[in-house]
Amino acid sequence: MTRSVARDLTRQNIRYVEAFFSPPDYRRSKLDPQRATEALRRGLNRVTTIEVALVPDLVRDRGVEHANNLLERMGEVKKLGVIGIGIGGFEPVFPPELFEATYERARALGLRTTAHAGEAAGPASVWGAVRALRVDRIGHATRAIEDPELVKELAARRIPLELCPLSNVRTGVIKSIEAHPLRQYFDAGIPVTLNTDDPLFFGNSLATEFESAQRGHRFTADEIRRLLLSSVEATWLTVDRKKALAAEFQRTPSWRNQ
Repeated sequence: MTRSVARDLTRQNIRYVEAFFSPPDYRRSKLDPQRATEALRRGLNRVTTIEVALVPDLVRDRGVEHANNLLERMGEVKKLGVIGIGIGGFEPVFPPELFEATYERARALGLRTTAHAGEAAGPASVWGAVRALRVDRIGHATRAIEDPELVKELAARRIPLELCPLSNVRTGVIKSIEAHPLRQYFDAGIPVTLNTDDPLFFGNSLATEFESAQRGHRFTADEIRRLLLSSVEATWLTVDRKKALAAEFQRTPSWRNQ
């Protein structure tokens, strides 16, 4: 029953996506990040059934100066649906604190913020994202579970976590779906969302993320619905648009009949 909820609701009713992309990757092919963003938008606009907002990854491994320069260039193309910024890469060498001023500037440009933290590094990386970067959301955060006070802080502040369980298993960060702290975060009251990370690379989908979470953590049908509504609430849409999107989910036969 619950598997049907996960499959049907994610495959049939997704209308809005906030998608990460990595402008520095285009530079390796001598493509200008702004022109590449324009090309992405033209392609995405051909799909009329799903709205896709863009979140560029500043890529911490390239250093602070590069991140600052790329941020300014992305701020110039906000009209293309660039709504926020994130930062991935190797946390142990490039901790969040290095990018505190970068994130302050992003907010001044009217961009929302997220950061990968607690994936390749421990709880200190997540604390840095919270305290120094003052992020709206946190990506992965698998190792936050090692610090009970941090878990309490994330719950108290209602900071959404962008969890990617299948990615974490396939990269070896987590040994199995069952070992992922998803259930512990959910039960602690942290807003959690399920995400695909890189579906082309990992061979997953949003439906398989929900189905594997249900199998590995015994989520009930009602808990699957709560996860979906948590995802809607964690978006960077306006309050009115969040309400409309949540209502659209709740009107579907799959929502009512399971």
